Amino acid sequence: MRGRHRADHRRWGAALIAEGQTLVRRCLRRDRPGPYQIQAAIAAVHSAAPRAADTDWGQILTLYDQLTVVAAGSVVALNRAVALAEVAGAAVALAEVDRLDLPGYHVRHAVRADLLVRLGRDAEAVEAYRMAVALTDNAAERAFLTARAVALATG
Repeated sequence: MRGRHRADHRRWGAALIAEGQTLVRRCLRRDRPGPYQIQAAIAAVHSAAPRAADTDWGQILTLYDQLTVVAAGSVVALNRAVALAEVAGAAVALAEVDRLDLPGYHVRHAVRADLLVRLGRDAEAVEAYRMAVALTDNAAERAFLTARAVALATG
């Protein structure tokens, strides 16, 4: 989600990225992509962007559509919704997220919170962040999500 993961693409190994992209293209040319090849292609699109803001979200959404065909599941649908938010907007993505049956998955609540923030629904976002905090045992995630909730709640 925008602003959530600020990857510094300049720190990535250019030679390894190029090698990985070559391998992904070779696999995709076989025209029998499985879930791992599609996931690798998604990573390749991310790595091809010089900056996170330059990510080709349309291509990533297309790849998630393909991944949904070969490896359907709620987590794949959640990841697809993240790409959908970048292509079609937060409201469209939120409708998708709200249809997912992932009540105990903290990432769903964190994604939902981010989408609610984009829509200016801060009070609902605070509650979604709090739900995400309650569902994760990871200290770093708890700290990050708590800080987001506090920042929204205090204006």
